[in-house]
Amino acid sequence: MSWRSVGAFGLAVALLATTAQSAPGQDTRPGIAVFTFENGGSYGQDKEVFDALQVGLQQILITELASNQSLRIVDRSRIKDLVAEQDLGAAGRVDANTAARIGRLVGARYAVLGGFIDFYGDFRIDARIVNVETSEIVKPVKVQDKRDRLYTLVVSLANELTRGVNLPPLPRQAMEERQAREVPTEALTLYSRALLYADRGDSNRAIELYNRAIEVFPDYTEAKEALRQLRPGE
Repeated sequence: MSWRSVGAFGLAVALLATTAQSAPGQDTRPGIAVFTFENGGSYGQDKEVFDALQVGLQQILITELASNQSLRIVDRSRIKDLVAEQDLGAAGRVDANTAARIGRLVGARYAVLGGFIDFYGDFRIDARIVNVETSEIVKPVKVQDKRDRLYTLVVSLANELTRGVNLPPLPRQAMEERQAREVPTEALTLYSRALLYADRGDSNRAIELYNRAIEVFPDYTEAKEALRQLRPGE
């Protein structure tokens, strides 16, 4: 083979590689992996409610971030499975380093860790966004309000997390629509408890709680979708 042929062959390989990297269907949006939220020592509700909010806040935040079409949000089930596989579920064991490691496995750019505390109705959420490549905490965020404004708190948290970390923000109109949405905290709590029971494999109890959440908030599309997934034939 002549040098000219070798050069032509190398160019062809390079062009094929470039084409493969930019192939249609490849998702190049920045990825975010959201982990469960830790209960920082809450008072005023049953233990099950606080246990449920650990996964409930995670999923609600995932949903809010996913409303931004410029971001790719890792599905909660993938995070749950990887945490279980690596035995990282014990309290306090998912730190910035382990979150970054799991984030790299799912192709995320950032990981979100957080915790909450409910002190008889005064609710605070603390979160931090971690650079998956460096394990560095690049931004801490805190939001606080009354418990009956829990949904608004999560919307604000989602907005704050994308600011200042080179992530595209949710368009203003979409943000205003999310902020204007009034999801009762009771519905959020029932939804969170349903998630908890679904994770435990108790589908019947989860279905019951999703239905109760929809009774409280008939426009609860997230609960309806979760219910559909548990009852695909209906």
